[in-house]
Amino acid sequence: MTRIAYDSNDVIASGPYSNAIDAGNLVYFSGQTAMNSEGGKALIGDISKQTEQCFRNLLAILSAAGLNESNVVKVNVYLTDMNNFSAMNEVYKTYFSSPYPARTCIAVLGLPLGAEVEIEMIANKDH
Repeated sequence: MTRIAYDSNDVIASGPYSNAIDAGNLVYFSGQTAMNSEGGKALIGDISKQTEQCFRNLLAILSAAGLNESNVVKVNVYLTDMNNFSAMNEVYKTYFSSPYPARTCIAVLGLPLGAEVEIEMIANKDH
């Protein structure tokens, strides 16, 4: 099987991975941090702005795949500090409408490049 990848010129991969891979009806999106964009390091310490940048990155790749927020069925959020949960959630809820995608939020010890939040998604092309 040949992998079909989706990328955006606005998103910088920080390692040897594709930003999104087509798997038939589903598209799997790699985790995005604010550090996957120009100027991301300037956002350290501001979880709201980092969360917004995560979504800007994800939406750019979602658009490259010909999809939008309504196609998203699952979201995973990784936070280095659960004290940032409420601030992240305030930004998160502006990107989706009810019924919201399924979601998991996990506290982690650390994230690449000093990020404080990372978000990954799964989208259904037929949704």
